[in-house]
Amino acid sequence: MYQIKGNEKIFVYTGPDGSGRKTLGKMAASAFDMETVLSYTTRSPRHYEKDGEDYHFVTEETFKQLQAQQEFIESVEIDGIHYGIREQDIVEAFQNHDLIYLTLNPEGAEKLKSMYGDGVVRIFVYADRDTVIQRQRDRQDSDEVIQRHMAYYDETMRYKTKCEHAFENFDSPQVAYQVSELIESYLDRNLTATDY
Repeated sequence: MYQIKGNEKIFVYTGPDGSGRKTLGKMAASAFDMETVLSYTTRSPRHYEKDGEDYHFVTEETFKQLQAQQEFIESVEIDGIHYGIREQDIVEAFQNHDLIYLTLNPEGAEKLKSMYGDGVVRIFVYADRDTVIQRQRDRQDSDEVIQRHMAYYDETMRYKTKCEHAFENFDSPQVAYQVSELIESYLDRNLTATDY
């Protein structure tokens, strides 16, 4: 397993679907030299998603192959859809960046935390039920997809207390600024007397 070194940190955005986790992650990352690590999934892309930008969209067959080769450090199945993170992608991201980020469901966030301990900072992003539903409608998710997401809303919200930080995402630019300040505070903590 990869050993996190020195100033390296993994920021994990988690929370209910439609809370704006991905948007905040991207916005905060643009202020730092941060790379994202994408999950692999067997579900088909939504109309606003791009392969290699939002996820690596793969066939069931490819996913099972990667699984058999033990490429995934973390994989889950939700409603018959598989999601997984390749360790190699984390290793490669750390070759050029000290800070990387992922967007994961609570199961994935918990798994990474248990593996990498203090090297992982979980940022829980949430919004109230109505806001989350409205955001999913705004991005034209089908009623069926929204229902599926909302079935996990309460369970996902319970994970908030386990995370190191939580932000209610009522205004993305403002919250992204707060998240950036938080990331900055982690960078400051890593400075030692010899850096001056």
